[in-house]
Amino acid sequence: MDLTGRVAVVTGSGRGLGLAYAKALAAAGASVVVNDVDQAAVDAAVAEIPGAVGVAAAVGDTESADRLVAAAVEAFGRLDVLITNAGILRDRVLWKMTDDDFDAVVRVHLRGTFTCARAAAIRMRAQGTGGRLILIASPAGQRGNFGQTNYAAAKAGIAAMARTWALELARSEITVNAVVPIAATEMTKTIPAFAPVIEEAERTGQPYPAWLRRDEGLGTVDDVTGLITFLASDASKGITGQAIGIGGDKLALWSHPAEKQVVFHDGGWSASDIAASWDFPAETYGIPAPRVPS
Repeated sequence: MDLTGRVAVVTGSGRGLGLAYAKALAAAGASVVVNDVDQAAVDAAVAEIPGAVGVAAAVGDTESADRLVAAAVEAFGRLDVLITNAGILRDRVLWKMTDDDFDAVVRVHLRGTFTCARAAAIRMRAQGTGGRLILIASPAGQRGNFGQTNYAAAKAGIAAMARTWALELARSEITVNAVVPIAATEMTKTIPAFAPVIEEAERTGQPYPAWLRRDEGLGTVDDVTGLITFLASDASKGITGQAIGIGGDKLALWSHPAEKQVVFHDGGWSASDIAASWDFPAETYGIPAPRVPS
């Protein structure tokens, strides 16, 4: 996939998935702006990616978003791709989550995605040559996850923004998609079912077992980069407004929320009518527990 001549900004690309995305885009020929809140991480990433420039900034405010777009334009003359990957965690159950826990995560994930996408869309529309907004979502936002009120809400909002912006930016030929990655990161390495398997693979250099890569859809950060590169390319020009999952050997299209079952009652529904007629099958919720082979 050739991205020569394209310019991409990747937020939260000092390490982990974001760094993998930035390196993959550069390997495909794109010019890259890397970003992290930590200047040392930015410097290290820039040193790894030929020709890259870096901006140390915490996403969330308009000034940071404008700095990222300006850095792309000043260094490379344009902006074609934005990947909103920056994020933090402040996990707590509902009754222990503080206002600061909630606000910090929503600010980085949800507001950071909004401000960066807005700045990028303004620039891309002015250029008049289309563009790509690739928003990083999460299984937690699709299904909910214990202890992640803030994170799940923000990630669900990101998927909703992708669908909304796909509508708004279609005439400008700017596609907008949410990517739902599952990969071995510092966060997933702490999951008890995964930790010993990941540690053993890192120690020996052997690939993850098939049950992890296929059944759980979890692989390395590099396993996610093919989708990112594809969505940044011309090959994906007809794909927009989607939530697409990837991890290990698994590629998946998530469904949009839709009415699953509908019934009617002449004159409307009283509480008693609903109680007498309710037989809707319950939807599953929450991320399923890993199924480790015995």
